[in-house]
Amino acid sequence: MTNQQFEPFYDVNRTYDDNYRQGPFGLFAQALTGGTTTETDATSACAATPASVLGFPVNLPFGIPAGPLLNSRFTTAAFRMGFDLAVYKTVRSRAWGCNPFPNVLAVHPKAADGSLTPGSAELDEGVLADTRYNLPISISNSFGVPSRDPDVWQPDMRDAIAAAGPGQLLVPSFQGSRVAGMSTDEYIADHVACARLVCETGAQLMEMNTSCPNEGHNRLLCHDPHLVGRITEAVKNEIGDRPLIVKLAYFPSDIELETMVRETVGHGTAQGFSTINTISAKLVDASGNQALPGEGRDRSGVCGNAIRGAGLDMVRRLSAIRERLGLDFAIVGVGGVIEPEHYLAYREAGADAVMSATGAMWDATLAQRIKAAIGA
Repeated sequence: MTNQQFEPFYDVNRTYDDNYRQGPFGLFAQALTGGTTTETDATSACAATPASVLGFPVNLPFGIPAGPLLNSRFTTAAFRMGFDLAVYKTVRSRAWGCNPFPNVLAVHPKAADGSLTPGSAELDEGVLADTRYNLPISISNSFGVPSRDPDVWQPDMRDAIAAAGPGQLLVPSFQGSRVAGMSTDEYIADHVACARLVCETGAQLMEMNTSCPNEGHNRLLCHDPHLVGRITEAVKNEIGDRPLIVKLAYFPSDIELETMVRETVGHGTAQGFSTINTISAKLVDASGNQALPGEGRDRSGVCGNAIRGAGLDMVRRLSAIRERLGLDFAIVGVGGVIEPEHYLAYREAGADAVMSATGAMWDATLAQRIKAAIGA
């Protein structure tokens, strides 16, 4: 790819609601009207030797994670552009508002390769964020996990599932919602209620998001492995044989990461992990002031090129834990996949499947380029 600005299928210059109602844009919009490469064209070369993800055949174990695929129009366009795994943006048991606009800014780490290292001082001192969207792209992800009411997302999710072509898989993402005064038991019950709503759409598997700050300011649910274990047990009792993937953020500690595996996969309550979501950083403008407006938004999750190293690190460590403990679970590698070689790097690190959000947003042909590169 050359260092030029692409038209993202999620328009960062529009509000989340405008994107939900009017999107997708660019080549994704053309795919819906038959104006560009269709799913059949993009995946036919892979169909003869499909891979398998959690027992489901897929043409190529590559797709788009929870985040930019807002509804069935987005997921259908993704399938038609050759992304064989499409994760429907995280839903809740109730309607939930989005953070104020803007939600996406371009992020410019100091490192020459544009990377951010977990635990580095830069994350707390401030990373420059503005509207200069250049490749290799890194962006802020400051949405707050909005959701339509189940009366809206359930029928739309059914449409999204039905639109998957041969060798393609729609993966619903969901999470619990903690509100003021809610007890831990009620919080767990809300996860179960949302999982039940997802099951009602006919979903064959699902992903549970534990990688967003559900436990208070900048505290992630996934960093409480025992609570995640309790939640996955309750959810698994509800969804039965459907595979459950747990979405994780970055874990700096191998001990905590292994504890997460033992508390979930080790108890038979999860069948895979998707990692990573974002890396939290303080974002500042050129004057050093808070880049995103509003209280509590001094920090944001950063995704894209900046987090590829952290994503690969998590996959390698999970793969090592899987081998050491002799457990069988799927690993979905996410973070900074912008070029075909990044897909291959994740696969070599131990990922059973790979996904790209930011890279795919700016390059709708990414799945096709990967398939061409590997001769699929």
